[in-house]
Amino acid sequence: MATRRRTSRKIKSSLGAGKEPPTRQPAHLRRDAKAIFRAALASVRAEKVLPETISLETTKAGEWLRCAGKRFPLRPGGRLIVVGAGKASSHMARAAERLLGRRVDGGAVVTQRGHAVRCKRIEILEAGHPVPDEDGIEAARTIGAWIDGAGEEDLVLCLISGGGSALMPAPAEGVTLGEKRAATGALLKSGATINALNCVRKHLSRLKGGHIARRAAPARLLTLAISDVIGDPLDVIASGPTCGDPTTFADAERELKSHGVWKSLPPGIRRHLQKGIAGDIPETPDPADPLFERVHNVVAANNETALKAAAGAARALGYRPMILTRRMQGEAREIGRFLAGLTDGVRGEGFPARPPVCLLLGGETTVTVRGKGIGGRCQELALSFLGRIADCDSVCLLSAGSDGRDGPSPTAGAIVDGGSMEILKKQGLDVGSFLSENDSYGYFNRFGGAFSLTPTGTNVMDIVVLLVC
Repeated sequence: MATRRRTSRKIKSSLGAGKEPPTRQPAHLRRDAKAIFRAALASVRAEKVLPETISLETTKAGEWLRCAGKRFPLRPGGRLIVVGAGKASSHMARAAERLLGRRVDGGAVVTQRGHAVRCKRIEILEAGHPVPDEDGIEAARTIGAWIDGAGEEDLVLCLISGGGSALMPAPAEGVTLGEKRAATGALLKSGATINALNCVRKHLSRLKGGHIARRAAPARLLTLAISDVIGDPLDVIASGPTCGDPTTFADAERELKSHGVWKSLPPGIRRHLQKGIAGDIPETPDPADPLFERVHNVVAANNETALKAAAGAARALGYRPMILTRRMQGEAREIGRFLAGLTDGVRGEGFPARPPVCLLLGGETTVTVRGKGIGGRCQELALSFLGRIADCDSVCLLSAGSDGRDGPSPTAGAIVDGGSMEILKKQGLDVGSFLSENDSYGYFNRFGGAFSLTPTGTNVMDIVVLLVC
């Protein structure tokens, strides 16, 4: 650590004197990129953000749950019930249990297999993601039983994070899990955004799109969300189970048609949506519904939180940090090409900043699957970057999912630098052939550069760290 601090002071001194910054070796760049990424993750973990968001207050007048400047009375005889869904939900539940202790009367949350941590008072369930499974159906039933039994004196604390939609499937009447799975899978392969995917999910569910709020009434409801959606729209995070839904059955049908999957869907899906359009099935609760007067939704952490922490870590290491966007979206390979061009601009013209610079992006790209590779949007971005940049001397790019998984691949993402370029040239590899097969995981797994993490206990979309010296 002492060596790194001395390096940081040298860089700051040379920057102030207008001298050329010292060149970092690839190993140093990789180490710095990983440190910056991990600082971003640490800032959005449940054990960090929940104590900053909620607390238990005891006064002579009684006990209160404090959150975002509001006080929620924990009434004598009333219960505090905890429910939730998402990749971070079990970590959120454990943090809530530690903060609220004996006041938690029970509940259940569901998380992805391999992401669970255990609690004493809250049942932790596991299910499949991104494609829903039978364990998710059972988890949804358990959660539904808790909220259906909530009374007027109770407070329901709902903990939501990315992945909640797939993990808590409660197919609408007349729709089977297999049919819902087919719709989800078709949209994922089409390159649909999370907004489009969740619009459809909400209209095929008995819990999403405000239905948890409807079923929990007349209990008071407080939702804490760790956002995995660009712009943090509460109606999209985990398909908005506790807030009003501005979308309609007609919107869901339109999304399926625009992504070219409508005709290939099971007949049960099409019939259900058409019944909704005809008014034979009630719409999801509208945002103006009076039931939401007893509902409060709070975003506890998001991609911006992570990017600000990453910028602070980069600055401490001697880089000029620049957050380019927290709304990164579009085809992964196009973003990779853009970043390659931006890197050339930094090195050749000092624009948008002079080296050493740390460019940061957050969001979630998409991949339109055309080949047979395993893929991974973060790895496809990194491979596209590698194929377009002239050389990687004094450059390092790390692109990874904050939940520890990059789409269907078993890794979190990829990291490329001068060593990656050397392998590319020595092996005479054709990046384009791997991209055409959507086989970025195959490339990095075989030739090095795969970036692996254990499940992180959070999910705030993807983070890209680009260091240019």
